[in-house]
Amino acid sequence: MVWDMNGGGYPTGWKLIDEEGPSGEGRAPAFDVERARLLHQHELGESQCTSALVKHINAPLDIVWSLVRRFDEPQRYKPFVKQCVMREGGLEVGSIREIEVASGLPATSSVEQLERLDDDEHILAFRKLDGDHRLLNYSSILTLHEDEIDERPGTTVVESFVVDVPDGNTEEETCCFIEQLIKCNLRSLANICEQLPHQ
Repeated sequence: MVWDMNGGGYPTGWKLIDEEGPSGEGRAPAFDVERARLLHQHELGESQCTSALVKHINAPLDIVWSLVRRFDEPQRYKPFVKQCVMREGGLEVGSIREIEVASGLPATSSVEQLERLDDDEHILAFRKLDGDHRLLNYSSILTLHEDEIDERPGTTVVESFVVDVPDGNTEEETCCFIEQLIKCNLRSLANICEQLPHQ
């Protein structure tokens, strides 16, 4: 399902894609969509694209956050991350990690900086600084929202990004490629969290 997130002050094309219902049959949002808009605002420059995706997870927020907040261990749920080495810091803002990308992608490494980690609001933001990839000026914001799924505690994950459109590619191609990567990450996150023991 695509929820139109455009409005005053939001860049054209900003959309919220429900990963559960890509054909438009996903359930209606049970969280504050307006708050998600405010948390996921990006400065959109010339020749850049942006998008946001949603994933509903049948696990309590604290379990999902315990994996998401580990900026130093993205490989715990991101299948395309082979390994991660911290260059600077740990989990404090400004920390820098270098990840090795698994084979099969048009990249081998990425150097990324933690820009925000809020354990109260459940927000993680980072940007790419360097590396062997084509995602220049890539910034990401990921937020968690308490939800109720099938009358049980659940979590809605919203992940947004902004990135330069590489030479030779269209905005649609760039967004589609990144959205597919994020969908894989969010599916993996859901599979792991839903198998962990919880009340």
